[in-house]
Amino acid sequence: MHSLGSIFMIHQLQNEGHSLSEIARRLKMDRKTVRRYLARGLEPPAYAARPAVGSCLEPYKIYLQQQIESYPGLSAKRLHREIKAMGFQGSYTLLTHYLRSIRPEQPKHFERRFETAPGQQAQVDFARFTTCFRSEPEVERVVWLFSMVLGHCRYLYGEFAWRQTLDTVVRCHIAAFNEFGGTPRQCLYDRMKTAVIGEPEPGNVVYHPTLVSLGSHYGFMPRACKPYRAKTKGKVERPFVYVRQDFFLGKRFDDINDLNEQFTDWRRNIANQRLHGTTQRIVSEALAQEQSALVALPSGSFNDVLTMDRRITRDGMVSVDGNLYSVPDGTRSRQVQVERTATELRILDDRELLAVHKLLLGKHQRQVIKGHRSKVRSTPVPEQSATTVEREGDNVAQRELGVYENVGTLLAQGENG
Repeated sequence: MHSLGSIFMIHQLQNEGHSLSEIARRLKMDRKTVRRYLARGLEPPAYAARPAVGSCLEPYKIYLQQQIESYPGLSAKRLHREIKAMGFQGSYTLLTHYLRSIRPEQPKHFERRFETAPGQQAQVDFARFTTCFRSEPEVERVVWLFSMVLGHCRYLYGEFAWRQTLDTVVRCHIAAFNEFGGTPRQCLYDRMKTAVIGEPEPGNVVYHPTLVSLGSHYGFMPRACKPYRAKTKGKVERPFVYVRQDFFLGKRFDDINDLNEQFTDWRRNIANQRLHGTTQRIVSEALAQEQSALVALPSGSFNDVLTMDRRITRDGMVSVDGNLYSVPDGTRSRQVQVERTATELRILDDRELLAVHKLLLGKHQRQVIKGHRSKVRSTPVPEQSATTVEREGDNVAQRELGVYENVGTLLAQGENG
């Protein structure tokens, strides 16, 4: 098929008196072609439509539409991993082009970005998530994601917890520093109560004493965002969106432990192995370069203690944060002192140590140390682990069979009398 310009030249050369052979030679065409166009006149060429070519994305479009309809915020990288596992061999660009056509429009906001030097700052925050665990599918649970992001390399540490308690904050800080291989010189917080306990006058922030003690031990200074300026922590706020879109949406978890196991695997193999869009570096490789600028980890462990008074229940338990911990049989005092660290709980009676428990991270649990209930058992029991964790109400006191026989006799006498 030749253009309309070529056809016009054929007729123009003929009008100038050139022969068929001369026209074909000048225009580098076959003589039969020249003859055919001269016979047709100056009609524009007719172009037939190209046959439709099927897209390699076609078999996955229904799945993609269903996912975007259910979870509009799902990331393109997450969906690309999923359809690649289903057999898709096309490009990532092809997928993103299609997703733009089916994804709801989102308003765009442009913000000023601040960068920090290596080892200078980490940003800390909590985010609220809701889910139904497979272990209790009829109940919607609220869990809180603690997140700490190194400002320079963007390395992400995170852990889901039931509550935003002080021991959760301390435990997660320690775990994050251990994973980083060092400590940043500054940790940036919003006005969460576990970090900031007051501001008596503008600019004079009072931090929680335990957080100050933790900072002194690890070598970092706490710093609070200005009021109503949460965007100051953009490096930790943005990953919450990323976590929700690329990991959390559409996932199912057995319980909070399974949630944390899957999240840790995702962090290590996906989030911290990606090419970061802003820094244009692999996150884990950037951390390795930043580690030399971090403050070295201290040789000793952090042992700051939170002390409180608690009463012993009638069944020999002490309640702390909604969980019950056992004391030995024969404890005479009705009130004891409790010392709580980031990992354990100690119960004392007038400075005498009664029990040391591993701190429970859930809610409505009972922890009974082996030997604390030996006096209520009338028959030998199989050997068990040093600590038993149960739900409230699981334990029922055991009595001698003679007790039940006497009760039955008294009831029978009452009926006959």
